[in-house]
Amino acid sequence: MKRFLTGMLLLFSTTAAAQTTEELNKIETYLNNIKTLEANFVQTASNGTVSEGKLYIEKPSKIRMEYAPPASILIVGNGDYVVFNDKELDQITNIDYEDIPATMILANNIKIDNENLKVLDFYQDAGLTSVTLEYAEDKNLGPITLVFSNNPFELKQWKIIDPQSVEVTLSLYDTIQDQPLDENLFKFTKEKSRSRRRR
Repeated sequence: MKRFLTGMLLLFSTTAAAQTTEELNKIETYLNNIKTLEANFVQTASNGTVSEGKLYIEKPSKIRMEYAPPASILIVGNGDYVVFNDKELDQITNIDYEDIPATMILANNIKIDNENLKVLDFYQDAGLTSVTLEYAEDKNLGPITLVFSNNPFELKQWKIIDPQSVEVTLSLYDTIQDQPLDENLFKFTKEKSRSRRRR
């Protein structure tokens, strides 16, 4: 009886592992096949802040995030570096791609192999699939959790921990995939400051 139960447990474990590998391959294929992506987003943070905006992605490595008022943030990645523009403070910061966990999504060849990208957690039910990944070699970058709808299989959300230990969740909706995007979206141009009216 014990041998039977042990055999069943081993069979179950093997089957579950094979299924997980299949799902990870499905995630890889989906992400690697994205050419462009356009979506509205809602960003929530564990400190209570909520923002909305528009996201544009063109692979490889191009991204634009326009935050809607009252937020005054614009993020533009042209493939070489990422510009973070706080328009309210009139402040521009250049960020390396290697310092942003979410830019993994922008790569052309994502490989979840537990070498470069380690799987920390995997979950699936009838409606969604989620996987938490971590860069094996760079411990300075926190993990990223990707959440997909199952039918159709589509990226719906990602979660990261920012340098201030705040969990940031970006939820996507009204997604349009693989449609041509204007190249000017990925060119940063500083807006001219508006002259203030005299009282």
